[in-house]
Amino acid sequence: MAKALDIDARLILTWPGGHEIQLAGSGSYLILNVPSQQVLDLITSGPPQPPGAPKRPKPKTDPLQELHDLGRTLGLVLDLRVAGKTHVLFGLPDRDSPKITLSAVLGKIGSFFR
Repeated sequence: MAKALDIDARLILTWPGGHEIQLAGSGSYLILNVPSQQVLDLITSGPPQPPGAPKRPKPKTDPLQELHDLGRTLGLVLDLRVAGKTHVLFGLPDRDSPKITLSAVLGKIGSFFR
């Protein structure tokens, strides 16, 4: 039985608005490259709420931790990049949680001012 998935692929997705999102993989390493912090915020915000609808309840589990655990289970490392800079690494075998970089923190802070 295989210990981990082995991937060799490159995929370019076009998000509404013409934003190209690139997914590349080699071996057990995946890179997801998003063109900007604004596009990442758009992707992760979910569908828009109808006016007057109650707020969505917060998830009981952390989605980032779930993604990290899934990566570790499958033996895959996911490198989430924004404009070519690594923001978060999921699935690292020697870590119990995702590795969030300083670029991610600064990018999120900067997106508040745009």
